[in-house]
Amino acid sequence: MKGKHQKILKDIYSTPVKSGIVWSEVESMLKACGAELTEGRGSRVRIALNGIRAVFHRPHPKKETDKGAVVSLKRFLQQAGVKP
Repeated sequence: MKGKHQKILKDIYSTPVKSGIVWSEVESMLKACGAELTEGRGSRVRIALNGIRAVFHRPHPKKETDKGAVVSLKRFLQQAGVKP
């Protein structure tokens, strides 16, 4: 995993929860971890990683994720066994 991906992963796991994480960078990091991303309806993105599945919404009109999505991403990554 590239250094940029490691930084995004650390940002997701940081306490207190960070805001302003760019969603496209999150998707890039997930792909680097081996996740399979498929498009859903509208802004939905289905993610499968290590047998764990989740559905997230791409943020719009902003490009940054909100804190609630970061918490959900952290929970998803923990269940999938991905650690910083």
